[in-house]
Amino acid sequence: MAMANSFPVSVLDLVAMRAGESAASAIARSMDLARHAEEWGYRRFWLAEHHSIEGLACSATAVLIGHIAGATKTIRVGSGGVMLPNHAPLVVAEQFGTLEALYPGRIDLGLGRAPGGDFTTMRALRRGLGQSGDEFAELLEELGGYLEPASPGQAVKAIPGQGSRVPITLLGSSGYSAELAARQGLPFAFAAHFAPEYLYAAADLYRKNFKPSAELAAPHLMVAVPVIAAETDAEARRLFTTAQQRFLRLVRNQPVELVPPVDSMDALWTDWERGAVEGKLAAAIVGSDETVRAGLQRLIETTGANEVVVVTDTYDHADRLESFRRVAAIAQ
Repeated sequence: MAMANSFPVSVLDLVAMRAGESAASAIARSMDLARHAEEWGYRRFWLAEHHSIEGLACSATAVLIGHIAGATKTIRVGSGGVMLPNHAPLVVAEQFGTLEALYPGRIDLGLGRAPGGDFTTMRALRRGLGQSGDEFAELLEELGGYLEPASPGQAVKAIPGQGSRVPITLLGSSGYSAELAARQGLPFAFAAHFAPEYLYAAADLYRKNFKPSAELAAPHLMVAVPVIAAETDAEARRLFTTAQQRFLRLVRNQPVELVPPVDSMDALWTDWERGAVEGKLAAAIVGSDETVRAGLQRLIETTGANEVVVVTDTYDHADRLESFRRVAAIAQ
């Protein structure tokens, strides 16, 4: 039984790899998921940007977006997100202007200000750019100038890109991007899949400070959360141990490849590690269809979310597909 009121759902994919698996194999799974997501009625398929993280094959985000968009027909495809301080705004405008030219009306440009990696990786990425992330608002303004129609006498133009008006969404895990998105009248996507503790404050900040713009008349809040739906609560919780082990490995500064689920996490973590992992995954919605339905309804009611971005990683691809299929049916 579906909810009384349907709501849009989208996908965020990190292109997770198993230990010893090739990037090509992981990307092929992402492509298969995107095709199914399109069939099941998901609104968007977004790809993250992460660098120098063993286990994630999503560093060349624009390339992946083109690959996924070319393998699908109607679903919107975009970045969740491009970490703008890592790149020259002109290059981002050219890349996404090209994508928009290839797949008109289907490309989203989600933007974040984190590096998508550790400090050493950030320095390697931003070599010569001199950007720390503090100038995010200025970079956003420059990028916008390359996506809007050219100004009289504009010396540098993004070609393709100029005048493409690729839709921009700001991403964040704190209040900074929420407030900036509100001031700019842009959609805002909150990363509750790893920073749930700031979700409600950021959602409130965004809605209270929102100013209508030419792009958006009213706030549009998207919330990314981990979701696993299965036949029973017990089976879903077992599948969820793959995600718990990934965050445990992240806490230990180990590679974050997908690992098989386990019957119990008790022997795998210390009390401190358990607290750290459960804190990062506090927004997760895991269980049977009824449990997931109730969890999604509660999330929408408490945050005012206009759209839920589903983050699901299981070890077996079939389990992942089944979870996304169930969530799509719940949302309709």
